[in-house]
This record gives sequence, C-alpha cells and structure tokens, in this order.
Amino acid sequence: MSTKTKKKTAPAKKSKSVPANIIWFEIPADDVKRAKKFYGALFGWKINLIPGMSDYWHIDTGGHDASPDGGMMARKQPQQSITNYVNVASVDKAAAKVVKLGGKICMARTTVPHMGHFVICQDTENNTFAVWEIDPGAK
Repeated sequence: MSTKTKKKTAPAKKSKSVPANIIWFEIPADDVKRAKKFYGALFGWKINLIPGMSDYWHIDTGGHDASPDGGMMARKQPQQSITNYVNVASVDKAAAKVVKLGGKICMARTTVPHMGHFVICQDTENNTFAVWEIDPGAK
C-alpha cells in the first residue's frame, strides 16, 4: 500500500449542451387511413389515435428508447411535407440562429402542455424542419 495520499478530483461539470438529434417526426397525409395502412404494412409501425385528440395519431416505430416515434395528421396545406423535430436546449436561441444563418421561421414558438415547445423552420434550401425544447413544466 502506498503512503501517498490520492488527490480528490473535482466532479465533472455537467454539460448544458443537448445533442441535436431527431427526437420526433410528423407525417401529413391526404388520406390518413390509407397512410396508416401503408406505413403499418411497410415498416410494421403501430399507429393509433392519441387519447383525447380527434385528429392526431401516434406512430410507435417499435425501436429502442433512443429511436424517435412520430405523429400523423391530415395534411393542412398542399406543400406540407414530413417534418423532423430536432432536440435543442432552447427553441428561442435556435430560432434566432436559423434566421441569422439565412433560414426562416414558418411557425412561431408553440407550446405543447407538459411536454415542451417547438418552432417550425425552413432552411436555406426550402426544407421544413422543427426545433424542439423538452420542458415537462410547459403550460
């Protein structure tokens, strides 16, 4: 046994960064029944109406906890396409950065109670995506 005293190391600082991974996706459909049948048969996804909602279905991809699930709804506009939601620490900061980098905000910050906030954006190539901030206390 050594007589040297071990130095205590300071605990590692927790990083406030959030991995910018896809956390959710939405599929708009002209015919939800047809789209449910298609994606269910193609990938084996389970697609069920979310309790308490009349027009939004949960897509259970059946993947590991880290793989994203998604939602399906009736298409609201002819040009509406699949939207990927990217996890960020702050939708406000991410939205400001989108604009600074030449993108656009299509839908301002929107709250989903008890879940979080999102902003729908458009990149410089006219692709739509969303940034999502997890906030269980969202009201």
